[in-house]
Amino acid sequence: MATLAPFSTSYRQQPSTGTPSSVFRQNQTQQRPASALDLPGLQSASRVLHDQFMKDAQIIPDIGDILTTPGGQSSALYSVFPDDYRAPFQKRRLVGIPEALFQYYNTTNVTSHMGLIPKIERVWISIDHKLFLWDYVEGQDISSFVDQPDVITHVAVVKPKVGVFVDEITSVMVICTPVSMYATDMTVSTDIEMYLCYGCLYELHYQQSESWFSKRVHIVNHSVGSVQSLFPRFTSPKSEDRIVAVISDPKRNCFYTLSARNSISIYQASSEKAVHHVQTMSNLYKSAQEKAPGSPALTPSNFQIVALHVLDLGESRTGVQLIAITMNGVRLYFSPSTSAYSFSYGPTPSAAGGVRPLQLIHVRLPPPNLLHPDEQSSPHRPAYNSSTRNSPPQPPSRPFIVSGLENSCYLDGLMVSAQPGDTDGTDFLLCTAPDLTRIGSLGQLNPPSQQQPSQQPIYGSSSYGTGANQRPPLTEYATLLAIPGRTWSMATVPRESIPASVAPSPSVTNELATQFSEPSRQFMILTNVGLTFLIKRRALDYLKAVIEEVQTEGVVQPIIEFRDSFGRDQTCAMLLGLASGNTFLDAGELSTSGTLCTINSDIANVAKQAFYDFGERPIWTERVTYGTSDSSGSAIFSGRREGFAIYFARLVRPLWKDKLTKPGPSGLQQSNFDDNLLVTVQKNLFALKEFLDKNPHLFHSAPGEHSVSRTSSGNEQEAWKAEQNSVSQLQALLSRTIEAISFILLLNDYRLGELIAQCDLDTQKLITSMTFEDIITSQNGVTAARALVNVVIDQQIGQQISVDTISEVLQQRCGSFCSTDDVMLYKASLNQARESVRKAMESRNPSERHNWLGESLRFVVNTSSSVMPKVSTFGSSGAVELPLSCAQALDPDNLGLEYWYAACPPNDTRKEYCDRRLKCYDLVLHSLSVFEEQSSQSPVKGSASNAMDDPEAIRSHAYDLAFSSEDEMFHSTLYDWLINRGLADELLAMRPPFLEAHLKREPITVPKYQLLWQFYVKDGQPLRAAEILAILAESDTDLLLDKRLEYLTLAVANAKSHPVTIGGRHETAISFLTNLEEKLDVAQVQLEVYNTLLPHMNDPGEAGEKIKYLSQTLLTMSELYQVYAEPFDLPVMKLLILHVSDHHDEHVVRPIWDRIFDDAIEKGADAQTNADHIIASVVPLGKRFYPSESAFPLKYIASLLVKFSLKNRTHLPNGWTPRVLVQCGVPYADVWDVLHEMYESQIPPFNTQSGVQVVSADIAILLNDWLEEAKRPQSSVPRGEFPVGRIDLAVGQYLTELGANQAETKAIYEGIKRQLRRNW
Repeated sequence: MATLAPFSTSYRQQPSTGTPSSVFRQNQTQQRPASALDLPGLQSASRVLHDQFMKDAQIIPDIGDILTTPGGQSSALYSVFPDDYRAPFQKRRLVGIPEALFQYYNTTNVTSHMGLIPKIERVWISIDHKLFLWDYVEGQDISSFVDQPDVITHVAVVKPKVGVFVDEITSVMVICTPVSMYATDMTVSTDIEMYLCYGCLYELHYQQSESWFSKRVHIVNHSVGSVQSLFPRFTSPKSEDRIVAVISDPKRNCFYTLSARNSISIYQASSEKAVHHVQTMSNLYKSAQEKAPGSPALTPSNFQIVALHVLDLGESRTGVQLIAITMNGVRLYFSPSTSAYSFSYGPTPSAAGGVRPLQLIHVRLPPPNLLHPDEQSSPHRPAYNSSTRNSPPQPPSRPFIVSGLENSCYLDGLMVSAQPGDTDGTDFLLCTAPDLTRIGSLGQLNPPSQQQPSQQPIYGSSSYGTGANQRPPLTEYATLLAIPGRTWSMATVPRESIPASVAPSPSVTNELATQFSEPSRQFMILTNVGLTFLIKRRALDYLKAVIEEVQTEGVVQPIIEFRDSFGRDQTCAMLLGLASGNTFLDAGELSTSGTLCTINSDIANVAKQAFYDFGERPIWTERVTYGTSDSSGSAIFSGRREGFAIYFARLVRPLWKDKLTKPGPSGLQQSNFDDNLLVTVQKNLFALKEFLDKNPHLFHSAPGEHSVSRTSSGNEQEAWKAEQNSVSQLQALLSRTIEAISFILLLNDYRLGELIAQCDLDTQKLITSMTFEDIITSQNGVTAARALVNVVIDQQIGQQISVDTISEVLQQRCGSFCSTDDVMLYKASLNQARESVRKAMESRNPSERHNWLGESLRFVVNTSSSVMPKVSTFGSSGAVELPLSCAQALDPDNLGLEYWYAACPPNDTRKEYCDRRLKCYDLVLHSLSVFEEQSSQSPVKGSASNAMDDPEAIRSHAYDLAFSSEDEMFHSTLYDWLINRGLADELLAMRPPFLEAHLKREPITVPKYQLLWQFYVKDGQPLRAAEILAILAESDTDLLLDKRLEYLTLAVANAKSHPVTIGGRHETAISFLTNLEEKLDVAQVQLEVYNTLLPHMNDPGEAGEKIKYLSQTLLTMSELYQVYAEPFDLPVMKLLILHVSDHHDEHVVRPIWDRIFDDAIEKGADAQTNADHIIASVVPLGKRFYPSESAFPLKYIASLLVKFSLKNRTHLPNGWTPRVLVQCGVPYADVWDVLHEMYESQIPPFNTQSGVQVVSADIAILLNDWLEEAKRPQSSVPRGEFPVGRIDLAVGQYLTELGANQAETKAIYEGIKRQLRRNW
């Protein structure tokens, strides 16, 4: 458990480098008592921030909105400037390939390839069969892999499939060689499923173990048929058809391929080892010409697509998702098609499972006026004059036309492409980025978008409109940079991204909104010389450069031009960030997280002065209602106030609208914000606050303007008054936000989830539903913060830390979140209550002891409930008796107790008194928990010299006091607490006085009744236990069938244990037991029906639901038969139901046996096979149901067997029927009676001589078997019970009536007669 120190350094901040006033310095002003909160003012300031969130989400349109402007099917507007502060990209550094590796690489007779793996911060370089991984972050660290003999051509890192590797493996490296499928122009799509191309589309499939039909690793060719795909294809397809690239789009669950003929195909992974072809877009050259007719950049010779790039889902609301770039820099933008036809072919969209076909929507032509890198070497700017302001640059003397791009990289509207330079050993980089000053609505008085950025024609059937509501055309910065070496690969530098926020989000191209909260975007370009890092220059870097020029050369025109380009308010926001300092101010190397960056004091002074000068004055506008004398007005704030609001909003946007907490893995809540994010935001806010505190004049008129102010109109004074009021509210919100972050960090130190769990349920719900904004600006936030502070205080007091120490730390770190008055009241009441309890414990006079406890009670009752101390600090007597006395005092008329007895009805005014009691009971339970913990931690039981100090004795004494209370409501609360702690068995063994009533109280629950029946068993009341068990078994709860059956079984056992003499309930008990046994029988049938239908539980429709319902409640026998046995056609279950219910109905049972025989007889099978099937079906049922005529009608079953025997008498042996019946467990005498009745019946088929003779033969076998069984020692047929005389007479009759051709049967009969005479 964390503990508070008097001067905590856990502020999560470290001293910043080069910062004269550290953000981490604990301001001494924080130690003063917090002033009363102005919640309406804070809420007004919060609305200002929300307005800024909305503006940031709207001022810069996303790429889709710009490209889909009506009439804008193509565009070619670019802003091209020399390599000064307006250049969009800048080379930051070159990291050379390690010398040893470079010398190896320069060997003439080796085959080498290289590429980037940004995910693991490595460059891979292959030299023949050797693979080297160069750690470009460390500089010279190289690892190698040389365990395979083939030339390596490509390397990639992918996410592993789930379940193939152990969880610790998070990445898999794929190494491609020319062997088998692998070739030098192979590319890999780095998704979980790995797709590769070598003219065809292949999938690299791997699994945990080999199977009969597939190896652990094998290649699937998706460009051929399903059977051929399992075999390698060693010949490439035609050169014009071959696939040259495959690009993954995991968020849209698809991927794209590019062919040598400029065709783009879309695929979707439909299942393992299968892909679904969605669409192929071909003839793109014609489609591009239709969008930009007459453009010289579109010719057949240079229309060769070299790369595809996927747009992130958040980059375009209109769905633009793919960019194709040609060798001469033409960009083709694709979005989902709105029509069934287009320049593509493929299946319908519905067949692709949500992936829609694409169509070309925009053609972006390359810049024709690029400056050659040689012309960008001059660092000096031309002299400024009024005629050159905002004029486009002069046409270059050596314009460069892009013609041979080979590599490209794209991220959030930024594009970097490489082509060979015009000198050996040099490549040129074409870099483009959106020009926000021309595509955005930044509030400029003279928007640059009204001027043509470059002198070039617009190609296309129509151009962008110029209406007031028309969106501006896409305009980009463009520059050409030279780098050493030939480009092999390029990629973006990974950076930590801020989690998505609930607040309205700006478009990804709006760097104005994110430049103070995210690092600059960087690209790295790998050449055979080394790794060149390229950084995107933000508007902030542009502004810093022009301020440096103002400071060093005294030229003010650049900063004025900047103000005119970006607008007054945006410029003031950036100036404020520069002047105050920010963790993302440095556009160079990625700084350590949380390190505050500042500019030198001279430049900061220029920025501060420009912030004041550009801010101008606030303006008051009147609104007059015509026809009346009423008028009202509002202030148009100055650029300073707007810049303050914009910068403030951008710093807190990642936090402001998001929930404070989220569910954690252990079931407790946890902070919704990463500590590093909180610290970074707080650092920037603190730097802003410190800057404003040191410069309070920034939001007042200049001293020279006082005379003007004295003679100014009342309207101007109203404007200044409104502005200063708004700024004051924002500054108050700024201070409270800084403290709020400190408060959350403090709570994280003390395990926020555990703190919340110790609050009452209402407070827990309040905290979990609260946003960061709420805890700062709402009354609920004040309430929640106070509750959490109280829990922290209680927690620290329990660790023997003084209230003074806790108060001091809380006041230092978050003064406005900890009321000094509450702390002082807590401290005073705690000390006085403790002293009174101590005197009560020392007193031996009962009256005096009672008085001291009453005095302690008075102190606690007078204490605010929000700061009531934990009474476990008072010892066992005070910890139990004091809160129980409080409970009675807080509910003197027992209104809360009556409310509890009435089962807590809703909307009852007595609930308040009940809640008071429960809070007091919670104090007792908390104290018991503390005593339990102290006892468990005591090294030796009873080792204390004084019994009063022995933890075990204290614990036992506390429990004795608790159980001796006569407060039934407290007892019920105590019982629930003990049961929840797993002490139910101990509680049952004690059998305290109110336990039975507690377990019978509403609401009735299964856990309560489970304990109640055990209570009755221990109390010697088995019949009551059986009654409770019967209620449980039939309860309308979520109990499963087997559990209900268990309860019924226990109920029967307990009912049978009821003594005859107890209570005179003998007849009632017998009736109850009979009823239970019948229900148990039905339940056992239901369980058997359920087990029979269990394999079909997940069947669709009503059938599956019926089976699930069968396991959830007890049904009657009729319901089992009519709802389950009959509809599901379960003949055996039907017989079981008839047997258990003892229901006699020949019309019901005979069709069931007919069905059993029909199912046993297989059409086309021989007689012996069918006879075996019948035996397998009938014998188990006979053994189970005989002698139940309800389920096993002997005569009818015997007739069915005889009929089958007659039908197949040439194939079945004599005696087959009686032997089957004997196997069923039917006694020989009963079988003989049935067969003899058939013999004498003369009813078809026994009205013919052949039928009678067959029965006679069966009887002969039966009697002979019976005789042999009777003769056998230890026979189941006693000799004395063998009907010798009857058999002898019957055999004589059978011989008389026997047919002349029944010699075998006659011999058996004669043998029986001889045996009878010999043995009897």
